[in-house]
Amino acid sequence: MFNFSKLGIPVIQAPMAGGINNPRLASEVSNAGGVGSFGFAYSTPQKISEDLAATKVLTKGPINANFFVFSPVDLPEQAIQEKAIEALKNLPIKGEYSVSVPQAPFYPNIEGQLNSVWEHRPEILTFHFGIPALSLIEKAHSLGITVGITATSLKEARAVEKAGADFIVAQGIEAGGHRGMFNPDEVDEKLSAMDLTRLLVKECSIPVVTAGALMDGVDIADALKSGAIAAQLGTAFLCCDESGASPAHKEFVLKHHSRGSVFTTGFSGRPARGIDNEFIQLMDGKIVLPFPIQNTMTASLRQLAGRANNGEYQSLWAGQDYSRTRRLSAQNLMMALKEELLIALG
Repeated sequence: MFNFSKLGIPVIQAPMAGGINNPRLASEVSNAGGVGSFGFAYSTPQKISEDLAATKVLTKGPINANFFVFSPVDLPEQAIQEKAIEALKNLPIKGEYSVSVPQAPFYPNIEGQLNSVWEHRPEILTFHFGIPALSLIEKAHSLGITVGITATSLKEARAVEKAGADFIVAQGIEAGGHRGMFNPDEVDEKLSAMDLTRLLVKECSIPVVTAGALMDGVDIADALKSGAIAAQLGTAFLCCDESGASPAHKEFVLKHHSRGSVFTTGFSGRPARGIDNEFIQLMDGKIVLPFPIQNTMTASLRQLAGRANNGEYQSLWAGQDYSRTRRLSAQNLMMALKEELLIALG
């Protein structure tokens, strides 16, 4: 297993799909003593290979490649499809965008995606939304790759442990982006990051990494004091110079603090936490198609908003405490985190 104790700073820069993660950001974090990550949820094998190869040129430090474990999904009946299409077509946004129901397959083939991982062998491989085929975990181990899986409850964590993963990412309810529940239709226990960490450290035998609204060195210290081996920070890196977040995304994170972050299924069909905006408000209570079909259906709209720098119709994923985000280079942020952590630990 990867030795987290050898990190200069016990920080994993969280995987964030959609272009936020890139070779510059990941390598800067790794060069500063942490773990740089990629959210490869929707990426093609070619893109995964290109990003991992480019990052290897920029750093000798550890890299984490993250993937979604998609569940089989079927289209609902025609009437529901039509209501979901209507909800998206009637939004008051200027510009042209298309809304159509995609054809199967609705999500990438994970075996095909992972071929690039087997080729480039990043130090860490993580999964979100569930447990992959056990053969994939075994393949990673055979290549010396450490495996981590997100859990939001003790039940999920025990399943992760049983599957042979090396560590658990304990995702608190405060975390930005997609909620990592295995089954979003089940009751969400909504445990905080620290409460979940303490529970999993007590009940599980494999190491725990804390995730959820961790923004500074004091938060990292709290995670370590709760028994975690490292802290995973996502929102804290959104406004770094190297981040691929859109200009509007960064602006909302830095300036629109009164809005707060809320959960929505409107963008993707699965609960995800982002900054409250016009799209989320207008889609509240509307029919949405299952994940990731809804995500594909909203792609054209989100792309239009991106081109227009319109934050009201972008998925501005951010954690509960996004108001504490700093605008720094990744290296300077890592150095600030390290200094704050050392002070907090006394």
